[in-house]
Amino acid sequence: MKTFFARFAGLALVGGTALTLGAAPSLTIYNQNFAVVRDSVPLDLKAGVNELRYPGATAQVEPDSVILRDPAGLHHLQILEQNYRNDPVTQELLLSMFEGKTISFAVPHTKDTNPTPELISGRIVRSGYVPGGGPEQPIIEVNGSLQFSLPGEPRFPNLGDDTVLHPSFNWLLQSDNPGTFDAEIGYVTGGFSWEASYNIVAPETGDTVDLLGWITLKNESGKTFTAAQIKVMAGDVNKIAPAPRMDRMVANAMMAPQAAGPEPVVTEKAFDEYHLYSVARPTTLRDRETKQVEFVSASSVLAPVIYQYDGADPGFRFGGGLNPEQSYGTQSNNKVAILREFVNAETNHLGIPLPAGKLRFYRRDDDGQLEFTGENTIDHTPRNETIHLTTGNAFDLVGERKQTDFHVDTTEKWLDESFEITLRNRKKTPVTFRVVEHLYRWSNWSLTAQSDIYTKTDAQTIQFQVPVVPDQERKVTYTVHYTW
Repeated sequence: MKTFFARFAGLALVGGTALTLGAAPSLTIYNQNFAVVRDSVPLDLKAGVNELRYPGATAQVEPDSVILRDPAGLHHLQILEQNYRNDPVTQELLLSMFEGKTISFAVPHTKDTNPTPELISGRIVRSGYVPGGGPEQPIIEVNGSLQFSLPGEPRFPNLGDDTVLHPSFNWLLQSDNPGTFDAEIGYVTGGFSWEASYNIVAPETGDTVDLLGWITLKNESGKTFTAAQIKVMAGDVNKIAPAPRMDRMVANAMMAPQAAGPEPVVTEKAFDEYHLYSVARPTTLRDRETKQVEFVSASSVLAPVIYQYDGADPGFRFGGGLNPEQSYGTQSNNKVAILREFVNAETNHLGIPLPAGKLRFYRRDDDGQLEFTGENTIDHTPRNETIHLTTGNAFDLVGERKQTDFHVDTTEKWLDESFEITLRNRKKTPVTFRVVEHLYRWSNWSLTAQSDIYTKTDAQTIQFQVPVVPDQERKVTYTVHYTW
């Protein structure tokens, strides 16, 4: 449990006395745009009820998630009452803090010859501040007279440590024993996010690539965390979404273990049913700042290019079940998709759990420059799993698909259908087409004729591997027999 908490730099007030907090804070940032903050609060408590203000919270804290305890177990702490204050700082709010007191008001001179405003004193009888509502007219006493307006621009004294400028918790805290110790506080807050992204660079030719991964951390919590220990949690943790005030963001961090070389920037380990990535060194994450950390770097990853022709236009593809009408699934798609596939395994110079994120593909030109060649996203990918990505459509490869024959006998309960797939290679190098066909008419089927060897990939899908040399046209034909 102790590792759940960490220390925080800021101020806590006990009985009006400011206490400097100890060590650095700690953050664990989750995919669902929230974080767990861990701080340490030095306390000097008496036995019984104590008043405590903690002004170190974020602007998007979930107040009912607060945990406060003595990590040594020597003091039993009970929060009798907790008030969270995060008022928008307005003139009325500051006036309310000085109700009954006299402050200065700056009144401009009527003549332009003296640009310096005159300062007059006024006692704030009523500030006009209404928590949660619209402001009312203030009442100010000037020279013994009351007026329903400000005599000038208010000049407020220094607030000192009583900073309503920062979100704060006000606690009535029951302690069974007196003592001075560092309490641990942890809470859930919005305003944080992290995201993984990957850059994949291919040489001029060949199927090996270099992969570089980044974690992008984003802080919009309203608070800066100085020299914080940062972790990110990858996985689908169930979290009930709070009020929609939580902004959406991005954040990430990690690094692949290597046999030799510099220390990893980020380390990874399994945690519960998820994966936890820890930034190796403390880092400062400022409010409204986006920070990136390299977390994985791998060379010579085998990621072959695959040219896939799925000729049945998905916009017209029949979804399944018997349908004897000839027109279903016969519309042709002419695009040949470009796919990249690679195994996330140690044998392929990877082998660490990869968080979900965007992958950008680049290829090096013969002049040495990198050119962008497509992008896609991956889901959370465990080790030893294969990643399949579509990066675009091939310019110089064309496919055509047409139905050449169709017979159905609803009395005898059978249907025969024939197709011809034409593949054209206009590149200057040979390629192999992966032709995907969906046998969608019915679950019982068999091929009664085919021009090429096929592979059955699932109950209603087959594939042909068809090599085509430059400027060649190849035709693949087959006939499928359905029964029901």
